[in-house]
Amino acid sequence: MQTGVLRVLRATAASWWRHKELRRTGQLGQAQRRERETVLRDLGYLKQAASLPNAHVICGEGGTFIHLGWTTVSTFAPIERFPLATLAVARGTPFIDIRPFTDVLAFANLPQVTRDGSDDSEPWGPCRSVSLTTYIDMVEALGAKIANDPRPCRST
Repeated sequence: MQTGVLRVLRATAASWWRHKELRRTGQLGQAQRRERETVLRDLGYLKQAASLPNAHVICGEGGTFIHLGWTTVSTFAPIERFPLATLAVARGTPFIDIRPFTDVLAFANLPQVTRDGSDDSEPWGPCRSVSLTTYIDMVEALGAKIANDPRPCRST
C-alpha cells in the first residue's frame, strides 16, 4: 500500500469532528480505535473501486458519490473536499463530472448504472439500468466531463 494513501486516510480520519472531540475529552484510546476502523473501512472502499467493473465517482451540484455496486459512499461536498473520492480517481476509478449540466431533467431521466455488469436496455420501467460505458456515453452527450474513461480508444 502506498504510504501517501495511508497518510491521507489517517489525516482525514483524525480531522473528523467526532474523533477530535474524543481526543479533547481525554478518550485517546477510543479516538485511535475509531480512526483505525475508519482507515480500514476506507481502504476497503478503495479496493472495491479498483476491482469492480462498474465502480465510478460522480460529482454534481448535490455532492460527490462513489458508486461501488450495491454500496454508495457520498458527501455533500465537491470532489475537491472529499479525499476518499479524490484518491479513488487518482488510482484510476472513472470520474464523471456533471457540474456543467444545465438540463437537470434530462439527467434525472437517465437510467442507473447496473450493479452487476448486466445490461437492461428495455426502454420502460423505473429500475432501468445500463452498463457504465453506455451511461458515460449518455452523460457525455449532456455535457459531462469524463476522467479515467473506461471506454476503448478514449484518452483522458
